[in-house]
Amino acid sequence: MSLRNHRMLELIIQGKIMMIPLLACSVLALAVIFDRAKAFAENRKVDTRALRSRVLGLLGEGNLDDAALLCANTPGPVSAVLLAGLQSYAKHKPVNERPESLIAIMDKAMEDYTKHAISAVEKRLAVLSTIGNAAPLLGMTGTVTGMIASFGELAAAGGLEAGGKVAQGISEALITTAAGLMIALVAVIPYNIFTSMADKIDLEIEEATSELLEFVATRVETGTEARLARTPA
Repeated sequence: MSLRNHRMLELIIQGKIMMIPLLACSVLALAVIFDRAKAFAENRKVDTRALRSRVLGLLGEGNLDDAALLCANTPGPVSAVLLAGLQSYAKHKPVNERPESLIAIMDKAMEDYTKHAISAVEKRLAVLSTIGNAAPLLGMTGTVTGMIASFGELAAAGGLEAGGKVAQGISEALITTAAGLMIALVAVIPYNIFTSMADKIDLEIEEATSELLEFVATRVETGTEARLARTPA
């Protein structure tokens, strides 16, 4: 065992029982960070602007089937929401000729699915927020209990030797506070970064939804895209 690892183990042992929940928080925070980082990295690989352009292009050509298939084969929340809108269009167009009603139905379908999509994007972020708030409190709890034990030793022993033991005890107790603050930083910083990314995805979904609704509304109202009524196989 290296000197650094040995020192780390000593600090954990000195922090005593409160280091157990703190270590659990650190492991859980790291697991969530790796999971969400991977998910957001995969999402960034999808060019949503190109996807939207291609979907509208296919719709303009009357290829509703191909547009829906493209969305189904493209990962990510934006494509999933667009697919919900296209499926709603295909389902209700044959029985609803009123453009206003059709657009309202599509809008509702995409709005409802957006909630599920955003929920998946923000999955487990609440865990990081909770750890960021709880870790410093756990650290302070360990410090307080450690100081109580140290002053108990002072009352029992007395003399100069007792003073040294108290100083050592307080030093050990502060380990949990330091650990709690470091774990909080590890959780809070990624949480803010991931939240910002989730907000950006939410905006992309809104833009894609508005663009699709405007396209369909314009084509339906002018009557130039009646061929879009074909239902996907």
